[in-house]
Amino acid sequence: MSKLKGAKMEGSKVPAEQIKNPDLVAAIEKMQEDNTTENINKMIDEVMKAKFILPAKVTPKTEAKTTNGQTVMQQSTQVQFRLLENGNKEKFFGVFTDTDELFKWKDTQESQKVVTDFDSIAQMVMDPQADVVGFVINPFGKSVTFPKQMVHSFKQQKDYMNLKKQTIEPGAPISLGEPKEYPIDLMAALINHFSTEPTVNAAYLRLIEQNGQKSYFIVVDFFGDMESTFDAISKVANPFLDDEIQLSMMPYSMDFAKNAVKGVEPFYRKEN
Repeated sequence: MSKLKGAKMEGSKVPAEQIKNPDLVAAIEKMQEDNTTENINKMIDEVMKAKFILPAKVTPKTEAKTTNGQTVMQQSTQVQFRLLENGNKEKFFGVFTDTDELFKWKDTQESQKVVTDFDSIAQMVMDPQADVVGFVINPFGKSVTFPKQMVHSFKQQKDYMNLKKQTIEPGAPISLGEPKEYPIDLMAALINHFSTEPTVNAAYLRLIEQNGQKSYFIVVDFFGDMESTFDAISKVANPFLDDEIQLSMMPYSMDFAKNAVKGVEPFYRKEN
């Protein structure tokens, strides 16, 4: 069993019996029959939209937390998931498109059923405490395996597309360049922040302009959850921004970001 405290369970209020995913099941079958790029991408799109079932044991727990000499009793939740193991002793989360697929796994009829989505599964797969190397959809049927590296890549791409919708206007021209005045205070604050973040390998600075709005464009080479990484950067950077210049960020793994910093030295690089 894998134990995760307070695990985020998006969609957990939806009864497991209502989870069906016919479009995903059809996409998996079509991809396995004809392994074209189009069919693979369609299957991945359906995975991103789907709700999944995980068999679990959810246990309420009371913990004592001491702050400034005062002890407060707090409620938390411990979630234990059953794990699959392959011949190499590697562990995977098993997730299911419906209860029919779930019940193919022995003794799951009486287990608690957690309903979740790709974002939450990705978060759990990338959690070092989970000690897993990926997840498998319908492991006892027409299964598809997603290794950790692939999960990380898909999660970054999905987060990037959501970020792009918010920060870059489709069709509007974009210009890239160097800031005329180097933001020394901002860079110092970010370098200090990155030095405490082991997940950040390097960071680059450019200036991006779209529709007359200028932004410092930070490209970040990192691993882990993009949302939490970028939220932390925003909190550090906000005191140094104003109406004239904002902040935009993008993971280095994206083609646009790589091209934007080609030939540019990072302002921060993690020491080995």
